[in-house]
Amino acid sequence: MNLVEFGPDDAGSVAAYTDVANAAQRVDAPFLPEQSPLRTEMEMRHSWDGELGRFFLLREGDRVLGTARLDTSEWDNLDLAWVEVVVDPQHRRRGAGTAALAELERLALAGDRHLVGVSGWDSAGVRAFAERTGYLLGSQEIARRLDLTGVDLARIRTLRDEAAERASAYELVRVVGRTPEELLDDLAAITGAINDAPMGDLEYEDEVYPPQRVRDYEEHSTAAGWRLHRLLARHRGTGELGGHTVVLVDVRGEEPARQHDTSVVAAHRGRRLGLLLKAEMVLWLASEEPEVAQVLTWNAEANDHMIAVNEALGFEALGRELEFQRRLS
Repeated sequence: MNLVEFGPDDAGSVAAYTDVANAAQRVDAPFLPEQSPLRTEMEMRHSWDGELGRFFLLREGDRVLGTARLDTSEWDNLDLAWVEVVVDPQHRRRGAGTAALAELERLALAGDRHLVGVSGWDSAGVRAFAERTGYLLGSQEIARRLDLTGVDLARIRTLRDEAAERASAYELVRVVGRTPEELLDDLAAITGAINDAPMGDLEYEDEVYPPQRVRDYEEHSTAAGWRLHRLLARHRGTGELGGHTVVLVDVRGEEPARQHDTSVVAAHRGRRLGLLLKAEMVLWLASEEPEVAQVLTWNAEANDHMIAVNEALGFEALGRELEFQRRLS
C-alpha cells in the first residue's frame, strides 16, 4: 500500500477520491449529502482561504483502498498539521488506515509539524483506531441541520424581534460577497472573537485574522462556487462592530448552505446579539435564497451558548465528530 498524491487537474483521481468519500459517508455519516467531484476539485483549488491542502489516494496496485489529506497553515499554529484518513468500507480492518496515517505523520514531520490532529465520526471503531495509534481525544463537535422548508418563520421572527429589543443599540448590516473595503479592517478585528469558542483539550493557538486573510477567505469561497451572506452588528452610537455571522450558499443549488463563523466581541456580549444575528440570517435566507432547503453547522459540544441559540432556531443534532491529537517525537 502506498499514498499517491494528485492534483485538481487529475479528473480520474478526483473522481476516485470523491467515490471513496461518499462510500465512507454512507456508512459513517449517512445524514450528510454526498459530494460531487466538482466540489472535491474546488476544495483542492481553494480550500478555506487559499491555503491549499495535499490530497492522496491510498493504492494497492490498481485498487484504491482509501484517501488521505494533509492541511497546514502559515498564519498560525505553525507546529500543527491536520490530517484525514478515509478507508473505503469494503477495505477496512486490514491495516490500510494505520499505514496511511503513518505516512501522513512522516510527511508532517518532514514539514516541521510535530503536532498532528485527526477527526472522525463517533464510533467504537474510530475510538479504538485513535487509541491504537496513540491519539488522545481533545474535543467533540456536534453537526446540526436546519430544515428551512419546515421552519416556523413566524417563530423565528418572534425570536428576532425579542432579541432586537435587547440589542436596540445595534443595527444589522447585510453584505453579500466581498466585504466593502471601508468595513474590512473592522471585520478583521472582530473575526478573532471566534477564538473564545471552547476548544476542549485540544492543543491549539488562537487563530489570527489580518484583513488579507479575511479577504482571501471571501475570494476563495466565491471562486469555489459559494455565495457569501454576512450580517454585521454595528453599534448605532459608535459605529463599532460588535459581532457577525456568515453563511455560504452553493451557487449551483446542489448542496446545503454552510454556517461558518458566528461570533460576538466580549465587550458587546449580553445583549442577545448572537441570537439576533442568526435569527435574522434565517429570515434573510428564506426571503432571498428560497431554493436553499437546509443549513449545516458544527459546534463544539461544550459550546452551550451557541448550541442553545441553534436549538432555539430549530437546528437538529445529526452526529458527533471526535477530534484527536498526537504530539510526534
